[in-house]
Amino acid sequence: MKRLAAIAIACLALSAKAPGAPVIHIEDVARFYRIYDAAHGHPSAAVVQRDYLDSGSDGLHTFATLRHITGAAIAKTLALHPEVYAGAKRCMAVLPAARLRIDAALRKLGDLYPEARFPPVTIAVGRGKPVGVGSPKDGVMIGLEALCAVHYFNANPEDRFVHVIAHEYVHVQQVQSLVDDEHPTVLEASLIEGAADFVGEMISGGLSYSYFDAMTKGREKEIETAFAADEDKRDLSRWLYNGTLEKPGDVGYWVGYRIVKSYWQHAADKRQALRDIIGMRDPEAFLARSGWYPGIRLK
Repeated sequence: MKRLAAIAIACLALSAKAPGAPVIHIEDVARFYRIYDAAHGHPSAAVVQRDYLDSGSDGLHTFATLRHITGAAIAKTLALHPEVYAGAKRCMAVLPAARLRIDAALRKLGDLYPEARFPPVTIAVGRGKPVGVGSPKDGVMIGLEALCAVHYFNANPEDRFVHVIAHEYVHVQQVQSLVDDEHPTVLEASLIEGAADFVGEMISGGLSYSYFDAMTKGREKEIETAFAADEDKRDLSRWLYNGTLEKPGDVGYWVGYRIVKSYWQHAADKRQALRDIIGMRDPEAFLARSGWYPGIRLK
């Protein structure tokens, strides 16, 4: 209990804005676990709604609205999967160190891309999903318990938070009409996610989706030939947003990353290439200029 109390105090302190840095809200996590511990791991839906969600940060309110997070939804997940919330305490413990690395990564983004915007990041506790969302309009919101439960992202939870938040923060910089398109093609969605992975790796030093190497090694041409046949489809289920807490998916992220990396490697002006990647408006034109083809060998 003393250790958790110390972490909670650190979380509150780290929510303050350092000069020139984006605000990274962590205080919602501490509030949730105070309620959770007081109820011995079984707070009621009404208590979660009143004492956690209703009294939370603006970022938590937005997260709750966007992803239908309610006291009843959290209580239901707590009853069905109590291990998710109990296990997430270990990720709460890495937040102070992760916050410092996230701050450094976002400062690097500002150095590389002076046009960058810096709305807040909110790390909070949700209903078991989603892992995170990010958009130019709403900033970045991360579900602590959901991200902590996806063990195949990165074995080290601190690395996991840093790389995933870097990825999501790139979405904040992308063209809003593209990010918020409710009916994207496979190509469009894959390039949105691939660009976030590529730039996120550039600023944070790693990828959240590190499992792709094992999934795709030796099958690059096979996978990408199938992708090319589906790139104009609007049914994303084969390529994106099909992973679970236990099973990896989202191979479209990997293809999109490789297309973006090909664009970068073929560009003579890297600073302009970064602007093109983040400011992409026309996925088909971007693909045509990328030099990518199924099975391409990249450095």
